[in-house]
Amino acid sequence: MHEMSLCEGIRGIVEDQARAHGFATVKTLRVEIGRFAGVEKEALAFAFDVVMRGCPAEGAALEMIDLPGRALCYDCAEEVEIENRLDPCPRCHGGKLMPVGGDEMRIKDMEVI
Repeated sequence: MHEMSLCEGIRGIVEDQARAHGFATVKTLRVEIGRFAGVEKEALAFAFDVVMRGCPAEGAALEMIDLPGRALCYDCAEEVEIENRLDPCPRCHGGKLMPVGGDEMRIKDMEVI
């Protein structure tokens, strides 16, 4: 379950930011998760609650924001949103696509006190 290690990384960022900016509690933490990131949201939510114990994000609400998959179509030279990596271009129906987004996961922001 790599969601546990993802949460350990989030915890490290939260602790670093708490030291740097002097906050004690995170009320809400928002993460952006790309369609192709391979993150199981239920597992991430469970791991978040477990890993954040004893740190400023303990008890924080975790909000997950979905980011679409994006690809560059070599047939029409447009960047398009796709649901699956092997989908054809929704504009020209070409099959020569290179994924350019949707595999990321990042902290968007934190509401702190």
